[in-house]
Amino acid sequence: MKQCLFIALTIALLCITQAQAGDNQLSKQEIADGWVLLFDGKDLSQWRNFKQSDISPLWQVQDGAIHLTKKGGGDILTKQQFQNFSLKLDWKIIEAGNSGIFILADENGKRIYSHAPEIQILDNERHSDNLVDSHLSGSLYDLVASPAVSHKPAGQWNQVEISLKDNHLLVKQNDIVTVSIVIGSSTWNTLVAGSKFATWQGFGVNKAGHIGLQDHDDKVWFKNIKIKEH
Repeated sequence: MKQCLFIALTIALLCITQAQAGDNQLSKQEIADGWVLLFDGKDLSQWRNFKQSDISPLWQVQDGAIHLTKKGGGDILTKQQFQNFSLKLDWKIIEAGNSGIFILADENGKRIYSHAPEIQILDNERHSDNLVDSHLSGSLYDLVASPAVSHKPAGQWNQVEISLKDNHLLVKQNDIVTVSIVIGSSTWNTLVAGSKFATWQGFGVNKAGHIGLQDHDDKVWFKNIKIKEH
């Protein structure tokens, strides 16, 4: 009886191990579902700097994470563009730090954020941008504020999922929905009109674009970056 129980537990543990994946890896189920890695924990071959063909050495791979070591690395983006997708990643920010995740980015404007909506990364307790609710981590920057329950202190890893399908943008941070909006809808247009982007021609109109990571002069880390196209 004990031997049968031991065998059953061993099989169960083996199944759990096979179903889960370590950092910067895909499980068998994720592979079957169409997920692909944008970072394998070893190199930055799928990334480059904004309007550049290569990537700054200030962006490095350290302990299985993409790490901006100090200011001056510049914003980076995926070499590939995406339209309808689900993106997952983990991020961590230094104390008093600021960064962001861009979607639908192009290289037609002066900056990576000229046309690209941003999901905010922030030390909500110490950075001065915390005075505006829609500038807190997990928010759609300057447009939609994230709930406090989705926040973690600086130095801790956060999990973000960004889904875009037929213009519906859905964002979750630490398993909490922080954004649900249709890009281009009347609600979207009203929010943009009342934001810093009101006069930014071309903001948020792209149907496809690059995924971007921001250099806001602060140390930041990213890992487990994976994407599935719909």
